[in-house]
Amino acid sequence: METLMSKSTQEIMLDNNSMVLDMRQAVFSRTPFSYRVGNSTLHVQTKFVMLVAAIGLVSLLVLFMIMPTYHVGKSNLTNDLWGHGEEHGHGHHHQRNWFAFYNSDRGYIKYRIAVVTDLDTNSKHPTEKNSWISYLKKGHLTVSVENQEVTVDWDKDLITLTSNMAYGGRGMELSELIVFNGKLYAVDDRTGIIYEIDLQSNKAIPWVVLTDGNGRQVKGFKSEWATVKDETLIVGGLGKEWTTSSGELVNHNPQWVKTITTRGYIEHHDWTKNYEKLRESVGIFFPGYMIHESCTWAEGLQRWVFLPRRASTSRYDENDDEHRGTNLMLEATEGFENIKVTHVGEKIATHGFSSFKFIPGTKENLIVALKSEEVNGAVASFIMAFNMAGKVLLPETKVGDYKFEGIEFV
Repeated sequence: METLMSKSTQEIMLDNNSMVLDMRQAVFSRTPFSYRVGNSTLHVQTKFVMLVAAIGLVSLLVLFMIMPTYHVGKSNLTNDLWGHGEEHGHGHHHQRNWFAFYNSDRGYIKYRIAVVTDLDTNSKHPTEKNSWISYLKKGHLTVSVENQEVTVDWDKDLITLTSNMAYGGRGMELSELIVFNGKLYAVDDRTGIIYEIDLQSNKAIPWVVLTDGNGRQVKGFKSEWATVKDETLIVGGLGKEWTTSSGELVNHNPQWVKTITTRGYIEHHDWTKNYEKLRESVGIFFPGYMIHESCTWAEGLQRWVFLPRRASTSRYDENDDEHRGTNLMLEATEGFENIKVTHVGEKIATHGFSSFKFIPGTKENLIVALKSEEVNGAVASFIMAFNMAGKVLLPETKVGDYKFEGIEFV
């Protein structure tokens, strides 16, 4: 019985080996596979298929190499422009393709920008009672990645923004533009109102009201700059002690800072020591002063960046102040422990910074800024661009005979 079973097992094994051998021969046979499709027979040549696949792969590689690319040259001006830029929504950064919003053509990127005016006493509507106005101007800012050049072209028409809200007979003196929580806002340095700017209807819609100093004051906060940090809107004042026209100390209210959440919750913070550290970094001590109208928190750099409008080692004087413009850039660590000082371009005594923004997609390396001039009642504004090393890419260029004090990418 065991002998019979053993022989049977051997026969099965031989049959299996024979089947495996037949399968190997079929697989590795030079004879092409044949498939019956309908009434036709399809023959597939293995070598032919491999040849077609190789030609297709080479063609794809050649096509990829000759396609135009937006990473032109070896410039460090912009980085990763195919996306991963800075988004102004909710105050934090997302990976987002800026080309969905801005035009690009072989190394030139065109952005849509807007600037807004602070007309001071001229903001009173010339004909309508209890109405105040501000002008919004739009344009295109173009960046040449390869040549590291910036140009600006402005729309012909101005947009008039109107409000019926005022304090002491003045209002709509808009001193900054900022995108926050997916909306465009402007701050009024007279009433303390933050307006939502609806670009579809060209309306200024009041959102929240900031009060002076510690928040327990009846006067509106003289809001001068705004930035976004940690999903929170931060609004600052002049950063200079409030003094009389001859420099006598009155209070520290302009040295407070406000934080506003996406739901409009407001908190008040005393930044007196921070502002003192900024001016001391360039050797200025009270009664000397420094006036701030522009600041941005640079998330990637983890730095506060300030472009002061005015600075002086002497006591404040209302008339002399018109000739104390700066070309300073101050970079401060988050807690203001360390401050770096950079000079940007030529110093023009009557010109001072009033607003700036980092150009999206440049990883906080390239800045576009506004400068204002007020001399003997005459006003004008200028736009310029430069990098964080202080190299000027767009020299000061006149925007118009209005005091534009806010700029933003829209």
